Amino acid sequence: MKNHIAGLYTAIYHVADIASAKQWYASFLGQPPYFDEPFYAGFNVAGYELGLLPIADAKNRTRGCVADWGVKNIAAAVAELQAKGQKLFEEIADVGGGIKTASLLDADGNIIGLIENPHFPNQ
Repeated sequence: MKNHIAGLYTAIYHVADIASAKQWYASFLGQPPYFDEPFYAGFNVAGYELGLLPIADAKNRTRGCVADWGVKNIAAAVAELQAKGQKLFEEIADVGGGIKTASLLDADGNIIGLIENPHFPNQ
């Protein structure tokens, strides 16, 4: 995988009320989200993304945090993981704007997110 990893890009918090969470984080960060939809809000924080995902839309339904590791080619990264016997938690999904995501579970059941985001400079 080391040939695929471009860096740690995104931390996603699962929130009960996205409108309230957007207000809180906009105030906390001093800026509005750059990506603002009912199903997800993204803030650019010094070149990294803080994402807010409504719990109702989250596959794991927790209030935990999921880190998304940036990959240059998500299809190649997923194919390599599957060849190594890793099972995906979420298949590759196009989430809009040319951004694709997928995830797997580590040995302890933690969600490891993958993101191919052409808007990040390392892509």
